[in-house]
Amino acid sequence: MSYSLSLLDKSLIPEGADAAQAFQHTIALAQSAERLGYRRYWLAEHHGNRGYAGSAPEVLASHLLAKTSRIRIGTGGVMLQHYSPFKVAETFRVLASLAPGRVDLGVGKAPGGLPLTSKALQWLHDPVKKKEDFAVRLAELDAFLHDGVAADHALAGAVATPNPPQLPQRVLLGGTPESALLAARLGWEFVYAGHFNGDPVNIGQSIEAYRSATGRAPVLALFAFAAETHEKAAELVGALRSFKVHLPSGQSVNLGSLEAAAEFARQAGVTDYRTEERRPHVIAGTADEVRDELDALSERYGIEEFVIDIPVAGFAERATAVELLAQARETALA
Repeated sequence: MSYSLSLLDKSLIPEGADAAQAFQHTIALAQSAERLGYRRYWLAEHHGNRGYAGSAPEVLASHLLAKTSRIRIGTGGVMLQHYSPFKVAETFRVLASLAPGRVDLGVGKAPGGLPLTSKALQWLHDPVKKKEDFAVRLAELDAFLHDGVAADHALAGAVATPNPPQLPQRVLLGGTPESALLAARLGWEFVYAGHFNGDPVNIGQSIEAYRSATGRAPVLALFAFAAETHEKAAELVGALRSFKVHLPSGQSVNLGSLEAAAEFARQAGVTDYRTEERRPHVIAGTADEVRDELDALSERYGIEEFVIDIPVAGFAERATAVELLAQARETALA
């Protein structure tokens, strides 16, 4: 078993808790992950969802960098459609200067919320730039992280500062072969979002696309949860489902429920939409059972790193799962 484990945290807010408590749990979990040998700790970006405290992952990343000393800290990911690539480059240059060699800039294409939150985030954007192709924005971000955009670009001469000893590691999160090839073309790492699309055919095609273009395997993100017994794990996780909403405009978004899908369409002002039910790739059971499944995925696809998203909100249950998964890995390595 030659793969490493990392964690993705949405700072979930369990029933009866608040955001302040969720953030304190995130801090404690990151410190625990560092102690237990996890490679990275990533923070998700979600807007307008009262169940998630993590709406500004770059701010939370700065705090976690100050509260840890070795583990890599990053975003999983910044929702680039809402922001100036120049400002994102500056933010992560600052983070990389504060903690050289420990910062990951993970970027995603999804909105991270419903249309009204997207509208609010983009309220002062140039209407033309709002419709800019994601690949163009990502290329601009990559340029500002390095020497700046080309001489014929409208922003030629703009220089993002400061200059860190080491740039953040650049990672694109996606769920298609097209995203894999975009990451490869720009020289970015790629994370396949198996927690959104667990279709084995699509997983295989996306992994192969990235491997063919770069000679290496991407990282695989997925839902996983371990408990003391298989039955307890299954009970706590339940039957996870996601729903991909397809709008007449061609836009498609992954959401957690049919209700959320209907609300997205309502806020987008459309009634002619369709939903596609998906079963995310979820591994739940005892720590040994989860480890065995990760072993099988690693062997099948050549995966060298998994990013684990724990789909259970309870603070104690999440902490236990992180501990159990690390222990099972150490036992196998020994």
